[in-house]
This record gives sequence, C-alpha cells and structure tokens, in this order.
Amino acid sequence: MQKIIILDFGSQTTQLIGRRVRELDTFCEILPYNKFPKDDPSVIGVILSGSPYSVHDPEAFKVDLSQFVGKMPVLGICYGAQFISHTLGGKVEKADSREYGRANLETVDTTNPLFKGFEQHSQVWMSHGDTITAIPEGFEVIGSTKDVKNAAFASTKQPVWAVQFHPEVFHTLQGTQLLKNFVVDICGSRQEWSAASFVDSTVAELKAQLGSDRVILGLSGGVDSSVAAVLLNKAIGKNLTCIFVDHGMLRKNEFTQVMEDYKVLGLNVIGVDASEKFFADLAGVSDPEQKRKIIGRDFVEVFNAEAKKITDAKWLAQGTIYPDRIESLNITGKVIKSHHNVGGLPKEMHLQLCEPLKWLFKDEVRRVGRQLGMPEHLITRHPFPGPGLAVRILGDITPEKVRILQDADDIYIRGLREYVDTDGETLYNKIWQAGVILLSTVRSVGVMGDERTYEHPVALRAVTSTDAMTADWAHLPYDFMAKVSNEIINKVRGVNRVCYDISSKPPATIEWE
Repeated sequence: MQKIIILDFGSQTTQLIGRRVRELDTFCEILPYNKFPKDDPSVIGVILSGSPYSVHDPEAFKVDLSQFVGKMPVLGICYGAQFISHTLGGKVEKADSREYGRANLETVDTTNPLFKGFEQHSQVWMSHGDTITAIPEGFEVIGSTKDVKNAAFASTKQPVWAVQFHPEVFHTLQGTQLLKNFVVDICGSRQEWSAASFVDSTVAELKAQLGSDRVILGLSGGVDSSVAAVLLNKAIGKNLTCIFVDHGMLRKNEFTQVMEDYKVLGLNVIGVDASEKFFADLAGVSDPEQKRKIIGRDFVEVFNAEAKKITDAKWLAQGTIYPDRIESLNITGKVIKSHHNVGGLPKEMHLQLCEPLKWLFKDEVRRVGRQLGMPEHLITRHPFPGPGLAVRILGDITPEKVRILQDADDIYIRGLREYVDTDGETLYNKIWQAGVILLSTVRSVGVMGDERTYEHPVALRAVTSTDAMTADWAHLPYDFMAKVSNEIINKVRGVNRVCYDISSKPPATIEWE
C-alpha cells in the first residue's frame, strides 16, 4: 500500500499532519526525523514537520535531505521549511518578534500545484521564532503574507515545496486543500486507505500471523480494546480469549454493563474482580505518575495470573492505537504521561505481542467498528483512561472517594446522553470526552438545610476534538450545567460545589492527571 512518510522533528502538531493525511484516505507513517526508511517502494512522498528548535541550535534535529530530495515529492512545514532553506543555501534568521497566530496570504501563486484551488488572502496559522530571509538558488516564492515574504516557496527543478505556516491546524482555512494538493495530486495517492480495506487486509494478516494459535486479549471496556476484540474474533474465532480486569475504578455499574455487551458480541470473556488488590496497593499514593505505574504493574500481575490458566496461549493482543505510541515515545524524550499498555511485556509472560489497531487514530477505530457491525453505543463511547477514575481523583485513592466520583460522574454522563441540543443531537455525541474530576485534596464551605458543610468540590470536564492531540473545551448550555450541578450537589453525599473546566489542550491535557 502507498504511504506518505512524515518525519517528526518534535512538533506538537506532527500528529495532526498524520491525521489530515489519513483523512485523505492515504496511509501515512510518522517516524523520528532520523529514521527515514531506505529502499521502500511504497513511499510516495515525504513531509518534514515543525520543531521546538531553531535550525541554528546546536542540538537541533537534522536529516540528510539527499535520501529523498530529487527522488520523490517533499513538503517542509515550518521548521521543515526552514531546514530545507538553511541546508540548501538559503538564509534563516531570528525574527524581530515571534510570528505567531493568524495571518493572510496577501499573494499566492495559484498556478503552482501546491496552491491549486486556493483563494487570495486565505487565512493561515504561523508559529515560529525564526524566519526565512532568503530562499535557496533554484527556488521561487509562491506565497507571501504582509510580514513574511517567503511564506511559501518551491523548487523550479525538483519536486520540493516549503511553507512557513501550519496547514495541518484548523486555523489555516485551506490547509486541507493544500495537503490534498500535495498528497493526492503531486504524490499521486490512489486514496486506498479506508475502514473496509483495513478490515479486509488486517483480518487476512491476522489469520496468517496467528494461524491456529490461541490469543489472549486484555479488555478495558473502551472502544479500542472492544474493536480489537471483534476484529480478532472475526479472524480467529474461538481461539481468542478475552480477560476483563475490574480494578475497582471503573464508572458506576460499568463492569456488569460491559460484560453484558461482550456477551451480545459473542466474545469469550473472563471477568476478574481485583479491586481489593488495587485499592490496597494504591493506599496513600497521591503522585499521578506513581498511580499510573502501580495500576499498570498490578494489571499485568492480575492479568498474568489469569492468563497462566490458559496454558496453550502464545499471543497477547492489546488495543493500542497510534496516538498511544506516538505520545509515549516522543522523540524529544519528554514523556507527558505513561500509558500502561505501551512499553513491552514482562518476560515471564512468554507471549508475543499482537496489536491489530496500532496504526489507527481514534476516529479511524470507530469507523472500523462500524464496518464490523458493532453497536453504536459501544462505538461512540467516550475515551476513558486505562487507570480509570484513579487519575480523576486528585490525591490518594480510597473506595469512598471512588464512590463519590462514580455517583457524580453517572449523573453527568447520563445528563449528556439525555440532553438533546437545538440541532437534534445529544450533547454526549457532540463531545469527544467528558468526565468529572474529584478535588479530594480540597474542601469548600457550603450550606445545606441551614447547616454548614465542609466537603469536596468536583470539576466537570468536556472537550471537543477529532484526535485528542488538540482539544477545546465544550461550550455546554447553561441550563444543562445548572441542572447537572444541582443534581450532583443534592444527590451525591460528600460534594457541595461544582465547577466547569474551560482549559484547552494545549496547554492543559484532557485528563487532570
């Protein structure tokens, strides 16, 4: 299958480039800047991402352009454009002031294939501290803004293009058109990447890879592991055994509900209640990273103990998706937060790893689920952290705190499902992810029935997104928030104040821990 290679120089929006390319029904792979695959005939083009570095920094990431320049189409974005200019003889200098935010292309060469279909004065998004003051010999300017003369340029001799703005972000209004021009028209993508083609090819690959071997899958109740289970079940049927571990920090009644869903899907599932072990090992632990690691360790221990009962198993399957692997293995070496299903298997498990969804973004997983005929309520289920409510409780974990959060969260999520907005859509389906955060390290004064209370506040979180790499807070109706707040305070013992989180990602993350 054809693919675009995106070389990652450490930008926060590299994953968005990949997401936009996938939207064009074209497979792409995001690789570290120094890992360009040699002699791969399936590669039809290369995109160089942005970077937190200046090309003049001693530690700046560098790549040998001769590996692909002149051999296939190349597009440099922001740092990628500056690196092309700097390397090929142009000049990159520190800007008088950081060029950040909206700008308009005052002039654009619509005869150039990169800008086919573009409107004059189209809005773009800038985000750089350096600027290209001279382009290399053999290149021509094809786009300028009021303040940035060399906003876009192209080689007159080779298929190389460069833009100082970010076409992958929402604020570049014709960014999708630019990427389509590059990926489809210039690189020649046949646009073969689809949910249907993924299911057919992956089922065939799984049959060939696994044969008659027995496979164990760790289920979480979420979209990713559920779709992975149905996909594997389609490929190997009864040779798949699923294990669903209840660590005690699932949503209210979730363990029972999920087990019923899996029965309807015809999956062979073993349910394990290990909540006592998890609560005991988490006692007194407040640090979020330590909580995640303890839960990851305990999950493996519980899962391993159950898996050993299946003596002929040879494979462990996981619902790991592409953003999990990208965020955990960021090339800058700065881990934002640990993912307990990423990073390898304990040696004592003696199992090989199978990750059928490892190349998919979240919305692609949902499309695959629909292609497999899964119930819509499973497919549209909001993302839920692997450590569960443990990372939605600030401070240490106790069964009572989990009870408080489960009750508050249940009211909130049910409310989102029941509230139909003015366009006829439920709030739940318009939101990427929602949940309640218990501020257990904080108490606030309140009054209930003429009596003073001193209890915990909770924060409601709801965001809109397409891939979780960036997210904006959802503008929920005031009447909905008033109703939910009133119901939580009146019905959930231990809560006397409700707040709403209006932080976007970045700079915040979706989860608080």
